[in-house]
Amino acid sequence: MVDMTALTDMHSGTAASGRIRKRRMAEMRLKLYGILAIFLAGAALVALLSSVVGKAAGALTETYLTLPIEITQSEIDPDNTADPKIIRRADFSGLTKDMLKAQFPNAKSRKEKRQLYDLTSSGAPFELAQKVSEDPSLVGQTIDYQFLASDVTDLYLKGSFGALMETEIQGKLSAAEGEKSWRLTSSVNDFSRALARVKEGLSGDADRARRLAKLQDNGVTFYQDAVDAATDDDARQQAQAQLQGRIAARDKLLSEAEELDARANSVTGAEELDEDNRSVLIKAAGGWFKVIELDSALAVAEEIVAPKGPVENSDDWQLFVTDLPEASRKVSDNQIAWIETLNAQGNVTTVFNKRFFTSGDSREPELAGIWGAAVGSFWTMLVTFFLAFPIGVFAAIYLEEFAPKNKLTDFIEVNINNLAAVPSIVFGLLGLSVFLGVFGVPRSAPIAGGIVLALMTLPTIIIASRAAIRAVPPSIRDAAIGLGASRLQAVFHHVLPLAMPGILTGTIIGMAQALGETAPLIMIGMVAFIVDIPSGITDSASVLPVQVFRWSDFPERAFEARTAAAICTLLAFLVIMNALAVLLRKRFERRW
Repeated sequence: MVDMTALTDMHSGTAASGRIRKRRMAEMRLKLYGILAIFLAGAALVALLSSVVGKAAGALTETYLTLPIEITQSEIDPDNTADPKIIRRADFSGLTKDMLKAQFPNAKSRKEKRQLYDLTSSGAPFELAQKVSEDPSLVGQTIDYQFLASDVTDLYLKGSFGALMETEIQGKLSAAEGEKSWRLTSSVNDFSRALARVKEGLSGDADRARRLAKLQDNGVTFYQDAVDAATDDDARQQAQAQLQGRIAARDKLLSEAEELDARANSVTGAEELDEDNRSVLIKAAGGWFKVIELDSALAVAEEIVAPKGPVENSDDWQLFVTDLPEASRKVSDNQIAWIETLNAQGNVTTVFNKRFFTSGDSREPELAGIWGAAVGSFWTMLVTFFLAFPIGVFAAIYLEEFAPKNKLTDFIEVNINNLAAVPSIVFGLLGLSVFLGVFGVPRSAPIAGGIVLALMTLPTIIIASRAAIRAVPPSIRDAAIGLGASRLQAVFHHVLPLAMPGILTGTIIGMAQALGETAPLIMIGMVAFIVDIPSGITDSASVLPVQVFRWSDFPERAFEARTAAAICTLLAFLVIMNALAVLLRKRFERRW
């Protein structure tokens, strides 16, 4: 006989309540773990996208400098032929340099001229040549032409090289021109504020030197222990040499820190400004001066841009200090003055960077675009699809509907699953040794990349296609065969159309994975520098992920923004392809 009292206690007693409470707490913890996991994943995604998109914004605009230039007939087309070929061969680069020198005649040394020429892009003269060759009537005229700015100019205007900080002034400026420099004085010692900022920079340099000395001191401790632990003379001598070198480096850094501290703490002491100090620039009467020696009451400066008139007891002047020394930035003090002069004249224009989306690759960041890589990706994906899709689908149909179940088919299925987990670079090695080395497929061509990516994508398509075919109810097959259809007709007329949404979904996901692959394409040479836009599957080309890889390795800082913009473009392609897979699944989904 069942003890009903015991059963009642089991389900409604104190022990039962405790078990229910523990179960609910466990469920609550599981939910919290899930919410926390989603939050962390979302935070990581937001951090990634904000970082990439924030950097990519710099590539969406480009800068032009509008300057007057005379298209001299004697240099461009001396025989007045109006032949575009002759015009394009003219020295437009020299013409551009002469125009810049006429704008800023103070640039006389070789270094200053090189900095001046770097205001405009190296491709700007070629664009000017193209414009004049298309309109020969411009020869002999003076036109206002928009020169594409260099990456240095563009980055400075976007604030990538630090800020030019204006210092408050109260007095009036007077200037006296000497043989090689100017002596500038203010009526109320306005230079003291700029001097304080310079000394503040010296304090920062002293702290940096002490941090480096601390690192060297760690090395001293390490090599001192090595000397004490050495068991033979050679090891002891090597450790002793390293020890002496670290001691000398530490002492030198400490001495530099003390010297910098002494200069920083000297309130009224004059400072000679070099490229390791914060720069002090003065704008007066439309001219620019670079301070080379600064005191609270006097500034000795070099003329960068000549003033338009005398500077005597003038209140029309500005005092600027850079937050970075000249040695720590790509743009020089001279270039800052020239750019600010052009900007004040209204000759600087910033527009949307269509070039980035319509041009091919270039070694100059301001000329580089992703269109060549995008077209290369298109041709590569086209070859990949037309090879991987039919082969993968037919293989899946055969294995799922017609292949006998024996050891051979089991062996094939196991290897297909294994191939899906093989690193992609292995397929690149296969393509390099077989398709390029044996069959002579063109190197760096979309056909080579497409074949390699098709091999890599095949296992994914086969597995997804088999799962989609297997999901079709057996009753569909039985009904078709019962009405007189053959096995082949049942598969191709009924099973395959119903399985096609799943097949297409797997195919698009596999193609999206192939679109983002870099390693196998690098192995077959698609990392080459390709400027031209490919027009077919046999032309040399690059692809978007390889373009990202190449740009990320370039030293020019402007390529950082273009790398991020290329990543955003690649992510957009991947999102579109995955969204297409979702739409196809929703559109053709069948429920049984």
